[in-house]
Amino acid sequence: MKTITKTLTWMFAVGLLLSFAPSFKSTNKNPRDHNHIKMCGAKGCTFKTIFGEESADGHSHFKNVAKVEQALGSGLSFLASVQQKNGGWGAGSHSYQQLRDATAVSTDPATTAMVGMAMLRAKSTLTNGKYSSALTRATEYLLSAVEDTPKDRLKITELENTQIQVKLGDNIDAVLAAQYFNNLLELNDLPAKTEDRVRSALADCVARIQTNQNQDGSLKGDGWAGVLQSSYANQAIEAAEVNGVAIDQDALKRSREFQKGNYNPASGKVNTEKGAGIMLYAVSGSLRASAKEAQKAKIKVEEAKRKGEIADDAEMSEELLEQIGFSEEESSRLATSYNVFESAKNRAQEEDVLSGFGNNGGEEFLSFLQTGESMVIAGGEEWTKWFDNTAGRIVHIQNTNGSWSGHHCITSPVFCTATCLLILSIDQDIARLQKLGDS
Repeated sequence: MKTITKTLTWMFAVGLLLSFAPSFKSTNKNPRDHNHIKMCGAKGCTFKTIFGEESADGHSHFKNVAKVEQALGSGLSFLASVQQKNGGWGAGSHSYQQLRDATAVSTDPATTAMVGMAMLRAKSTLTNGKYSSALTRATEYLLSAVEDTPKDRLKITELENTQIQVKLGDNIDAVLAAQYFNNLLELNDLPAKTEDRVRSALADCVARIQTNQNQDGSLKGDGWAGVLQSSYANQAIEAAEVNGVAIDQDALKRSREFQKGNYNPASGKVNTEKGAGIMLYAVSGSLRASAKEAQKAKIKVEEAKRKGEIADDAEMSEELLEQIGFSEEESSRLATSYNVFESAKNRAQEEDVLSGFGNNGGEEFLSFLQTGESMVIAGGEEWTKWFDNTAGRIVHIQNTNGSWSGHHCITSPVFCTATCLLILSIDQDIARLQKLGDS
């Protein structure tokens, strides 16, 4: 008993001393040096929620090419190792979030699509690359999910209450499958027969998405953070239009207006009614929905300045857009998008927004992904600072087995890992994202 008491007393004393000890800091000032990393203490610990507890700045020192490449490699290896026999991946049931074994859950289209997009961004295709076999099986899984679904059913899966459905929305499987099919088509690397199936499946998903739209532009069957389902649906429809799919233009307009309407650039106020009360989800959605039109307005104004049609110091406005040839209605819409984007991109990096729910969940990772892609689509160099800090944070919280996990809501290591990999590899997809913005 005395021995135990002495041991506990010693442990308490050591702990007390450590609690007052200064945090370790490297004297190396090079922000990309491998050794410039804090020890795991009150902040910066893998077990802490870095996004909710620390400043948005100052994490770029965790991000360097070698560390990102290592994180990407181990993350992709983890995903490949847990692909199931039917070619899919799963996030698991909302009712059994404690189940973290990625091979013991049912596969679902939404999670499979996210993993597929992560592998595509890692430069694999159906015919080339380290993960071509995994992608081929995943593609067949998703195509079959769509092709085997009756036309009168909105959902492309019979699964109910998956983590992704409950948190994002009932139709998220069709939304993310559409995103994956868009990504496949943009590679221009599909055999003719497969391309026909992919185009048909994409058109099918888009039809289900638009049929499932509310009059205000959001999607029916909201989950806990339904604004994210609606935002990703908007992205899928925009990309499908670029890929030649016939879409309902009124539905697209309503979708964009719903997302933009969640953020007021004049006041900075955020409507979080369909975003679980979390500003991050709504702001990232507004940012993403306005990016394409903001870029369109910016390109036309810059072109007019080069041609000498307007003064070099002319500022963006409805009147200016009308002056260079846009209609009154389009000038109003584009100017609004530009103002929303320019304001929201700054708001998205403020601490009260970045903190999200207060710790990391799949919803936070999805929101960060939207923010980064939005900045790339709209052009400019602001995204590089954001990327360095965000990539540094993501690298720093990776699990030892190569995965990432959520601390709330979407906790699935597969879904969270795929989303984090997509964030870390945004800089590998700049050309495709900017092409989407220019289209």
